[in-house]
Amino acid sequence: MGKPTGFLELSRETPTRRPVAERLRDFLEVYNPFPEEKMRAQGARCMDCGVPFCHQGCPLGNLIPDWNDLVYRDQWKAALDRLHATNNFPEFTGKLCPAPCEASCVLGINDDPVTIKQIEAGIIERGWDEGWVVPQPPLVRTGKNVAVVGSGPAGLAAAQQLARAGHSVTVFERADRIGGLLRYGIPDFKMEKRHLDRRLCQMEAEGVVFRAGVNIGVDITGNDLLKQFDAVCLCCGSTRPRDLPIEGRNLAGVHFAMEYLPLQNRKVAGDSIPDDRFISAKDKNVIIIGGGDTGADCLGTAHRQGCKSVHQFEIVPRPPDDRAPNNPWPQWSNVFRVSSAHEEGGIREYQINTRRFLGVKGRVTALETVKVEMKIVEGKPRFVDVPGSEKIFPADLVLLAMGFVGPEKEGLIEQLGVDLDSLGNVKADAEKRTNVPGVYTAGDMTRGQSLIVWAIAEGRHAAASIDKHLMNRLELPAPLALGNNQRPFA
Repeated sequence: MGKPTGFLELSRETPTRRPVAERLRDFLEVYNPFPEEKMRAQGARCMDCGVPFCHQGCPLGNLIPDWNDLVYRDQWKAALDRLHATNNFPEFTGKLCPAPCEASCVLGINDDPVTIKQIEAGIIERGWDEGWVVPQPPLVRTGKNVAVVGSGPAGLAAAQQLARAGHSVTVFERADRIGGLLRYGIPDFKMEKRHLDRRLCQMEAEGVVFRAGVNIGVDITGNDLLKQFDAVCLCCGSTRPRDLPIEGRNLAGVHFAMEYLPLQNRKVAGDSIPDDRFISAKDKNVIIIGGGDTGADCLGTAHRQGCKSVHQFEIVPRPPDDRAPNNPWPQWSNVFRVSSAHEEGGIREYQINTRRFLGVKGRVTALETVKVEMKIVEGKPRFVDVPGSEKIFPADLVLLAMGFVGPEKEGLIEQLGVDLDSLGNVKADAEKRTNVPGVYTAGDMTRGQSLIVWAIAEGRHAAASIDKHLMNRLELPAPLALGNNQRPFA
């Protein structure tokens, strides 16, 4: 694949980011355009490796060496066809996925891996520019109707696959706009919402009906949903945030990340938000508790809002700069990374635990913290305080970005009577079926908090199972081995 000697002659190259001083003045995407000739050169680096371990890293089973080679040979339309064969929304994954495929690239054993993610993003943008991405309505309608609850990446993938198979599909979303976390969780500087909107237009042209502002379980009960539709696919996400129930938690100025981020996204979209409802970091000392992607999203947003200072806390040690001996290729590489938000400023604190929130007149003013070490206590790993490491951090705004602990149980889940697993997620078998006949599930709701690439893969899998259930046929493709929970980010 690619140029036989390309990986020996060419170095890895990725798009440059706009200057920090420039991008902090807006919420536009941070990356500069990547010239096609450079993308072709990066495609040339794809080795004829024999066993493409990038497939092992990709839950969607993307045909990565195929489209790398086609881009190198300037066959963009064929590359797009290969890309869409496994991925409904490559512009989403091309911008938001952390690229476990690249961590599994064979070239990455002793060199920088192929820029798979950027080539993927380049293919789909070329496809939109050329007018190759068009609605694909079904030739025949089946007369079956399916409800998809939730309009994040899992729900959208399931809906598009089912609509193309000829079913009548209605997507329900309790928010006022379609898109789930793509709409209100991902900041525009990571993905401008025009990318989402053009896909929604395509899906509507394919027959998908979107009903925003409808809270299933409240506006329509679960039982009524089962009466109205031949099958139901639950894609409601993992929406219960992990809390930090320590002293001072109820002080004003302490918020969950998903209380904070959607408001800024709404403002970017043109919504008018009263000052007393808007959460702003302007001129404030900000503390973000949580070092993952959501924490980085809060970080970049706080920079753009004009914070006075910002610290990001993580309880675990700082990852190493290179793979540790117990983290070999082709596993996901647990190494220190610098996102665009981290490049913009702020201080990252590791091995730190917050003991309590301090406040004056009901508002948070500081955090009392202590450094911690991981030790084995009574046979179990525990975080243990380091004596004498206590410290006070001033804070006018605290954002809790420590992940999510499962779907909301009240309402729809209780009404349907679907079983939950030991972690509190909706329980499903290998075909994404719940214990309730005709009810399927996909994405974070059943998998737990995970990646966008997993959400799309699960949505496609659920769609294939629903189609098989309704029509007794095997027509829709589904990613292989989705029951294998030993993959990266399982």
